[in-house]
Parts: sequence; structure tokens; C-alpha cells
Amino acid sequence: MIKRRHTGTIKIGDVAIGSGHPISVQSMTNVVTEDTESLIKQIKELEDYNCEIARVSVNTLDAAKSLKKAIKQASIPVIADIHFDHRLAIESIKAGVSGLRINPGNIGDKKKVKEVVSACKSKGVPIRIGVNSGSLEKGILNKNKGDFAAAMVESALKHIKILEEESFLDIKISLKSTDVLTTVRGYELLARHVDYPFHIGITEAGTAFSGALKSGEGLGILLYKGLGDTLRVSLSDDPVMEVIAGFNILRNLGLRKGGVKLLSCPTCARTEIDIVNIAREFERLSSKIKSDIKVAIMGCVVNGPGESKHADIGIAGGKNKSVLFSRGKIIGKYDNRDILNALINGVENITGEKIV
Repeated sequence: MIKRRHTGTIKIGDVAIGSGHPISVQSMTNVVTEDTESLIKQIKELEDYNCEIARVSVNTLDAAKSLKKAIKQASIPVIADIHFDHRLAIESIKAGVSGLRINPGNIGDKKKVKEVVSACKSKGVPIRIGVNSGSLEKGILNKNKGDFAAAMVESALKHIKILEEESFLDIKISLKSTDVLTTVRGYELLARHVDYPFHIGITEAGTAFSGALKSGEGLGILLYKGLGDTLRVSLSDDPVMEVIAGFNILRNLGLRKGGVKLLSCPTCARTEIDIVNIAREFERLSSKIKSDIKVAIMGCVVNGPGESKHADIGIAGGKNKSVLFSRGKIIGKYDNRDILNALINGVENITGEKIV
């Protein structure tokens, strides 16, 4: 069993973040924030796939106004991502955000930081200090002799001190690099200094395929070490894919329950059904399911019956017909062209949730 690093707790809306609470999954919208209708639609899509926190980039005052309208229709907490202009942070707080992502050192002088902190205190809005290896302060990397992990930690500690000097402790921290081992070492080093919750991720990880692999490697190491209280899988793709990937990583490590745990065979010459397309389509359709269920999609009679019997429900492919198992028992034989629909109906019967 994984033992998590002990941290304090902060609250993003009604989502508690810290070692005493489930590791939450979040994503970030990628539509133009000023386009209110598109922003609302994307947040609603994230909600459909069980995303727990949505982050939105706020670059203009018009974006902050759009955010206010979107928050009123959102069912999950919304975080504003702010850079350089402290006024945008204040306007986002007025709009009703549940959290800010800033670097205190890049939003202006001490007076401006005090204004933001005061606004956060008055509304109970936490701050994430987000340090990225690609945007470190000038000179800090040279000071640390090119060690990105050490430079990120120094940057984070400097920003933490700015907030602590204002008696603001409602903080979570992220240290993100495109390099997996740099990211891991950064969090390991920072954990020696602070007990604030960690937001974890591998930044600019890549496409849905390569990025999910890279994120799985980095986040898997961090989570196994007990480092991580909320996460985002950063992908060059639909934000919904980030949520699906995030929950899969947590489920595979036994850190979250709920949702479909899908087993599907890697295919070989014995395969009798179109495993690739059946598994891909089922995964897409079933990603909204909240119930904890194990599903097997197997392509032949060698391993198919055994794996399917051990799942809550599963397919064992045959030459013309496939067998549908549920909890160790055969519940039907179907033409191969009908087996996906039979599987979907079976999952809906077990979970009581509609897939389509």
C-alpha cells in the first residue's frame, strides 16, 4: 500500500486537497476564455467525465468577466491561471474563482502582492505557486550550476516566503519540467522543506499517446513515493483526455476507485474479433462511468475465458460468435458484429448507469 507524504489541507471549492483526502484530477480549458459559450461547454464536458477541478487561463479583463458567467454554471471548482498582472487575479477573485495559480514574484511589487493576498484571504481563495523549468527567473539556473531541479526548488521557496511573510499559508505548490527525472527530483527536494500539498504533473508532455506515457512514468514514480495530492496530465489534445488519463493512472496504482478498469488483449494471429476497434470504442464510450467495474475484452479462446471470468463482465472472442461472461458465468453468445452492444448493455445492467 502506498504511504503518502503528510501534508496540511487546503480547499478548492468543495474539493479538499492534502494527504488526508483522495488525490484529485483536474484539467485546463483550451478554448478562448473570452468566448463564454465555448468556455461553459468545455467545462461541462469536463464535468461529464468526472473532472474534479477546472483551470482557466485569464489573460485579459474581458476573460475575467467571461469567467464570472462560466463559474455560475459550473458544478466543479474553477481556478484562474494568472501571469504578470495582479489586477487579473483580483478580478478573478471577484468573479468567484475557487483558487489562483500564480507566481507571486511575477505579478508586481510587494504592494500588488499584498492586494492579491488580501483579496484571497477575504474570500478564502487558496494560491498555487506554479514553478516551471521553462520559465525560471533570470540567473537562478546559473546560480544552481544548470541543475533545473534545484533551481525550481529555490524559486518555489522564494515565492513561498513572499506569501508566508504576508501570513498567507493557504498554499499548494507545483514544480513541473518536461523531463521526468528532473520533475521527480524537484518534488523530492522540496518535500524536505515544506508540508504544503503538491500539485503534480509533467509539463508539455506531448500528444495523447506519447504524453500519456510520459505522464504515466513521471506521475507513477511520484505517486509511488507518496508525493502528490492533486494532478493534471498535460496533453496536446482534448482536455477530456487529460481527465481520462489521470483517473487511469490513479486507479492502476490503487489510489482511486471508481470507473472502468479495462483489460484488453494485445492481439495476435489467434484473434477472432476486431479487438482494436472494439476496445477503443468501448473505452471512449465508458469513460464517464463512475461505478467501480472491471471489464475484459479478449480476442480468442486461449486466455479469453479465464480473463473474462475474473472480470465483472467480459468478452471471449470466437470465430463467428463471442461469449459474454459476467462474474464467472456465461450470460450469452452473440454474433461478433453484436458483441460490443451486448457488452455495453451488460455494463449498464451491472452499474445502473447509461453509457450511450
